[in-house]
Amino acid sequence: MGGTEHLTVRRAGATLVLTLNRPDARNALSLAMLVGLYDGWLQADADDGIRSIVLTGSGGSFCAGMDLKALAGNGMQGEQYRDRLKADPDLHWKAMLRHHRPRKPVIAAVEGYCVAGGTEILQGTDIRIAGESATFGLFEVKRGLFPIGGSTVRLQRQIPRTHALEMLLTGRPYTAREAADIGLIGHVVPDGTALESALEIAERINACGPLAVEAVKASVYETAEMTETDGLAAELTRGWPVFDTADAKEGTRAFAEKRPPVYKRA
Repeated sequence: MGGTEHLTVRRAGATLVLTLNRPDARNALSLAMLVGLYDGWLQADADDGIRSIVLTGSGGSFCAGMDLKALAGNGMQGEQYRDRLKADPDLHWKAMLRHHRPRKPVIAAVEGYCVAGGTEILQGTDIRIAGESATFGLFEVKRGLFPIGGSTVRLQRQIPRTHALEMLLTGRPYTAREAADIGLIGHVVPDGTALESALEIAERINACGPLAVEAVKASVYETAEMTETDGLAAELTRGWPVFDTADAKEGTRAFAEKRPPVYKRA
């Protein structure tokens, strides 16, 4: 199933659950975690039986950002991780969803701290759920650093620019309710239930036509920065082929027969 000592992988039906697993450090990003994350994204892309991905954290936290000491190699377990980074110097950005977008929908299930690099990874996910005590924020400027995981580009495209700039320039923490109010996350749920809620949404996605789901996700991102005219043309290019698939025929047939569809990705 894969994974590393800092990233666990399990299947929940057609959902791949990736868990950041370094609770003693509030799941701060280590090289072992980044390698496991990237391998998880690739596993989901390659396996047609996986229809959605849930990303979460262990020990009551999502991710407290980058562990610079671990990334530099101090205290690392296994030189194979250093070899992976040498072989692919872009691996950490792919792991953090800066330079890689999985084909399947990614749902973030956040509890506790989701700050700095955690908030940056969050921006690469598609659907976001948080426990009511979760904390968000980009603290880099308070440390004299730059949020180079993509936040100065992505955040202003995902929430109103005035909120993006306040988050980026003040480095202050945000509650889950504040994050929902500005549109950074979609759902606030009771503490301890974010993963359960994420899996429920994943199941609803899994029940849909997988080819249609992947095409819809791709179209949304491809057309985001296009003019309306160009975007509508691109949508037709993506969308029309879906109507010729066995999935589409099964979906319409099942609707007419008033039964659940059985999709086979064809």
